[in-house]
Amino acid sequence: MFEAGFFGTKAPLFMDIVTFIVVLLPLLVYGSIFLAIKKQLKWHKITQVALFVITLLVVLFFEVGVRIDGGIQKYLTYTDVSDGLVIGFLILHIAIATGAMVVWGRLIYLSFKAEKAGELPGRFSETHRRMTWVTNIAIVLMSLTGWGVYYLLFMN
Repeated sequence: MFEAGFFGTKAPLFMDIVTFIVVLLPLLVYGSIFLAIKKQLKWHKITQVALFVITLLVVLFFEVGVRIDGGIQKYLTYTDVSDGLVIGFLILHIAIATGAMVVWGRLIYLSFKAEKAGELPGRFSETHRRMTWVTNIAIVLMSLTGWGVYYLLFMN
């Protein structure tokens, strides 16, 4: 878990795994949305919930790995970028990632609630589409800033 990663940087293996999944996440989410467009709503629902749960598990895996490996202070020694810039960008990433997970979780919750009430597809669909755009933008920003943190720490 803490041996050299597969990207060929200074990052440990667990960090490469997490980064790979976070960067791939928008594509996986768009694949799930494509299922909804093709009216495969059961598979859309299954994949959305699975991706959300997997993302939560990846965050847990990341947090445990960072804590066991020595924390952010250790990784700051891997880069020549100023600590303030890295910490500031990391805070931005954490804020975006937290927001993304909250809006994504809320979208899933409200979708289940609307489906149970018979409003999806149907009356709730327009709200669902608007919330989907916000959620997807947040997921893309989470992915980009996650890659940015990786770049700042391990590729400089």
